[in-house]
This record gives sequence, structure tokens and C-alpha cells, in this order.
Amino acid sequence: MPTLVLIRHGQSAWNLENRFTGWWDVDVTEQGAAEARAAGELMAAKGLDFDQTFTSLQTRAIKTLDLALEAMGRLWLPVEKDWRLNERHYGGLTGLNKAETAAKHGDEQVHVWRRSFDVPPPPMEPGSAFDLSGDRRYAGIDVPATESLKDTIARVLPYWEQRIAPALRDGQRVLISAHGNSLRALVKHLSNIPDDEITGLEIPTGQPIVYELDDQLAATDRYYLSER
Repeated sequence: MPTLVLIRHGQSAWNLENRFTGWWDVDVTEQGAAEARAAGELMAAKGLDFDQTFTSLQTRAIKTLDLALEAMGRLWLPVEKDWRLNERHYGGLTGLNKAETAAKHGDEQVHVWRRSFDVPPPPMEPGSAFDLSGDRRYAGIDVPATESLKDTIARVLPYWEQRIAPALRDGQRVLISAHGNSLRALVKHLSNIPDDEITGLEIPTGQPIVYELDDQLAATDRYYLSER
């Protein structure tokens, strides 16, 4: 039976400040680092081990993976980093405080931007302080100006099919450290969650989610490791 574990990065600096983060690269807080180490300790205590790991190109997810693997004594495991596991791009909302944004645009509009399936936030203005189109790690990539959850799923699932699913089918035990929305994309796919329900799924930071899969990679169970 293939082993798959998903973990959302530990608390980030902008999680703490209640700001829209998206593709902007922020670090984990001390609490976030502690969450990552605790996740690794829990996985080791529960007897989990891995052959291949995947993460995004964003520091908070990379560092969460490294800290968890260090706690497991598995820093030597292979890691594949790819932009397609990045967080959803929040466009023109990037960097804004969520409460201030609600005060300016209204709770209802912000709720639509955050929780609708296919309505993206306003696009990021060219030349914004948060514009990553010139960032070296994204050379050759069309950095989006904004993304809905639907858009995020459209880039995550091809990567799943091309890189992650084949590893699982080969019998490799896989750990993915990523973000709230890129993980929502995977959970939606694996658990067959409808469009109107997936936006309400909350994925807490630093809590390993275990998937039990059959040989066709259909989910037979999904649970938080801390609850077993």
C-alpha cells in the first residue's frame, strides 16, 4: 500500500501578522519551526519513514521539510522542489493585512476572494514591491498575476501526475511539504471533494495528514497523524 503524508508548513511570519502571503517568500516563525520539528518527531514516533520528498520553491515549506526530516534523522533523503507546489498567488492582495482589506473592500468581497473556487483576487500591478517576475528561481516561468483555487489546482495536478504519482506507484513512501492551497488541490483530488466544499477545508500548520491509498492511488483513508 503506497504511503503518502502531506504537511502544511509551520506558522509563517505573515500567518502571524494576518497578511496575504501567496508567492511572497517569508520565513517560519519560532513557533512554526517548533511545529515542524514536532511533526518530524511525531512521524518518527509513529514509525513513518520515507523514500522521496517534495516541496515548493518557498522558504517556509522548504524549511518545514528540513526541520521535520532533521527530527527524523532523515535529512539525507532526496528532495524535489518545484514551483507548482507553491501557495496560491494572491495577486494584488499580497502583503495586505486581512482585517484592513476587509475594512476597505468589505467582508463579503474578501470572503469571495479567499473562499470562492474560481474567482481570483485582483491581479498584482506590474512593478509591485511583491512582483516576483524577475526572481531568479522563477526564470522561464510565467509568474501569475493572480490565481483562484481552480487555477492553483490546474498547476498542481499535472505535477502530481508527472512526478508524485509515479513515485508512489513505484512503491516509494512520499512526504510532501507545501501550502494551504496547494495541499487543498491534492486533498480535493485524492478525496474527491466537490468544488463548493473544498474551499471550506481548513488545513492547520504543521500537522501531518496521512493518506492510505490503494494500488490505483485511490484514497481508502485520510487522517491527522496526531489523532491516531
